[in-house]
Amino acid sequence: MTHPISSLPVPGSSSGNDAMPPDPARSVTCELSIAELVGQVYETAPATEKSRLLEHLLRPLGVLALVGLAGGIFAKIRFQGGWPDLHVRLEDAQRVQASDVVTLADYVGQMSTQAIDGLAQLLPMTPLMASSAAAVLLVTLLMQRARHRRADDLNVEPN
Repeated sequence: MTHPISSLPVPGSSSGNDAMPPDPARSVTCELSIAELVGQVYETAPATEKSRLLEHLLRPLGVLALVGLAGGIFAKIRFQGGWPDLHVRLEDAQRVQASDVVTLADYVGQMSTQAIDGLAQLLPMTPLMASSAAAVLLVTLLMQRARHRRADDLNVEPN
């Protein structure tokens, strides 16, 4: 897994030319970095937190989408976890690799930015915030991204 910090754009930074429209490549880099950070958080999380993280990421997706991701491992988990109330079993969460979670987070980020942004509310309620630099960085990045999105919606400069 590549180190995401080196490829993170600095939110709010500019190249000195404020008249230029946002660069789509910077947005893609940011999205990929968020997915990689989610994978790092998952990799260091205890089993209960892995389960909770998977439940959050799987909830907005349908079975058809899950079949095509990571060899169908998420579709199997979804069927075993119940419908509509999803519960990811600890042993299922332990079998999922961080690289699979990166794939899942990247896909979820494309389908539902709200689900990815929701991690900023989920993670602070877990012990991961005290023990994982990746979790702290992920929450910070998601909060900055949400603030910039709101500012863009209002067409004002974020602080």
